[in-house]
Amino acid sequence: MSERVAENLNHALHTVFAAHQDTYLLGEDVHDPYGGAFKITRGLTDAYPDRVLTTPISEGALLGVAGGLALAGRKAIAEIMFSDFVALGFDQILNFASKSTTMFGSRVPMRLIVRCPTGGGRGYGPTHSQSLQKHFIGIPGLSVYELSPFRDNAELLTEAFDRGEPCMLFEDKVLYTQRMYADGVVDDIFRYETLGGSTAHVYYADEPQAADCVLILPGGITHRALAAARELLLEDEIVCRLLVPSRLHPVDLDPLLPVVRGRQVFVVEESTAGGTWGAEIAHRLHECLWGELAGPVRLVHSADSVVPTASHLERQVLVQAETIRDTVRGSLADD
Repeated sequence: MSERVAENLNHALHTVFAAHQDTYLLGEDVHDPYGGAFKITRGLTDAYPDRVLTTPISEGALLGVAGGLALAGRKAIAEIMFSDFVALGFDQILNFASKSTTMFGSRVPMRLIVRCPTGGGRGYGPTHSQSLQKHFIGIPGLSVYELSPFRDNAELLTEAFDRGEPCMLFEDKVLYTQRMYADGVVDDIFRYETLGGSTAHVYYADEPQAADCVLILPGGITHRALAAARELLLEDEIVCRLLVPSRLHPVDLDPLLPVVRGRQVFVVEESTAGGTWGAEIAHRLHECLWGELAGPVRLVHSADSVVPTASHLERQVLVQAETIRDTVRGSLADD
């Protein structure tokens, strides 16, 4: 049985630390035996006591120090306990880290990864459940990644460092508990392949070329999208393909275009309505394929609301499998 996503990420951190002696990790309560709020840094303190730094409760300070280490040529990983709190360090990302690669006369590599446990589904309430990816889309010199059950995290961290620019890594908190996929198998119905090195392409195993629509989504939505796709197939005979890029921005559209050409496309994300990653994907697809899509790209996102604590209200606000199912079903019926 494959390891869980959280275990894979923990092993990836150990792999990076073992391979690169100039790697540092900073965050609140990341020391053992606590090992971080979600235990992702477990074991790192014992193995690398001089390179794992527990910080005061100041996101601005820890991101400033991490950015300074990166500017000095080190590799730095900053853990934000809950992604909501990254807003407190936004200036360090926007006005220092992302600009530092290009404002000193020649390019300066900034190998900085900001890890952000993100999203709802656990009843943590309005200030501990947000998906803030959209606020980091389009910042020059900043890449945005999201944890995916299809991609090994040692490979992802290596790619992020190799870009030589600051990277955000959003890690869905519910996804931590799920299993990694391996060997091209999702379940009894779906299989997957990798496109362009970082995008998972999920398809119906019995008819690999079939597709009534294509869902584009980040890794944290995977299991909700798969549940919707399964129900649509079994109850409505609607075949969905899924595209799950691990790098959200800048997105590499080229591997996606053959899959979406001629199809109805839905972009699904947990961010709240307005100014979203999905809107950026829709814009880019319309630029490339206007007239070759089955219709306008449809956006599926959470409601324009704070995230409630009560579970029944939280479900009403956040994207669920039934949200995806009903949107696809209704849109294809209208067409």
